[in-house]
Amino acid sequence: MSQTLLVTGGAGFVGTNLIRALLTDYPAAAIVSLDNYFTGVPENHVNDPRVTYIEGSTVDLAKTWAERGLPSPEIVFHLGEYSRIVQSFDDHDLTWEFNLLGTKEVVKFASANGSKLIYAGSSSKFGNDGQDENLNPYAWTKAKNIEYIRNYSSWYGLDYAITYFYNVYGPGQITAGRYATVIGIFEDHYLRGEPLPVVSPGTQTRDFTHVDDIVRGIVLVAQKGSGDGYLLGMGHEWPVIEVAKLFGVDYELVPALRGERVRGQADTTRAGELGWRPQNSLDAYIARFVTTHRPGELAH
Repeated sequence: MSQTLLVTGGAGFVGTNLIRALLTDYPAAAIVSLDNYFTGVPENHVNDPRVTYIEGSTVDLAKTWAERGLPSPEIVFHLGEYSRIVQSFDDHDLTWEFNLLGTKEVVKFASANGSKLIYAGSSSKFGNDGQDENLNPYAWTKAKNIEYIRNYSSWYGLDYAITYFYNVYGPGQITAGRYATVIGIFEDHYLRGEPLPVVSPGTQTRDFTHVDDIVRGIVLVAQKGSGDGYLLGMGHEWPVIEVAKLFGVDYELVPALRGERVRGQADTTRAGELGWRPQNSLDAYIARFVTTHRPGELAH
């Protein structure tokens, strides 16, 4: 039986990798990506006739879907939100629009169509006994969306499952600009022959998780999961300064950033109950990168 699957943010880093996995795991499915191309790029499009890319806002999802006469999606994978901590202070209005207004419409759309909603929550809500969800506009809006989805389910019977990503890295990550990821920034500076910028004090920890493991987790939760609490991470705390040292080049401390949390480590118990186990370690990934690239190769 043919299916329709919706991926919001399907032209972004995680969304692109998810679509590739869905093409394999759901061989009869048609996949629709809705993306506003804020950080997603057309170069990420997967060249497959089963994938349709739509440029638009999640705020207008129901209208956009109806105008195209698309069938109700069986699953809605909602990744298309604003997803940076420090930058959310300056991008407060965008954070509010993408994360609160947009997600309200995605939730309503999924419920109206009888779709299962798979939501990409933020691991930032778990730090400091839950207090870190108030550190910045991004974390706060993501935490409020969790409350909203859980309440909406009890009010209207929405079928949902919530995943939480821990510092995703891997092929296709953003390596430059305001929205670059930590590992992406380190790789970019390594290739340019520049010291790796380590945010002070450098002892803050993150649970870095390969995008392939994240995607496997999302699909598994879509197939078997229900409700809240699927944390997708290695369960290992990496001090950021120790990650920089793995590249074997110079690094430098740069000023601390507003709104950043001190620690990050996933409790993968609930995801593990579905059979999910991360398979890609950060140190092995960086070792492969270092052996296949020379420091400063982009500078020559």
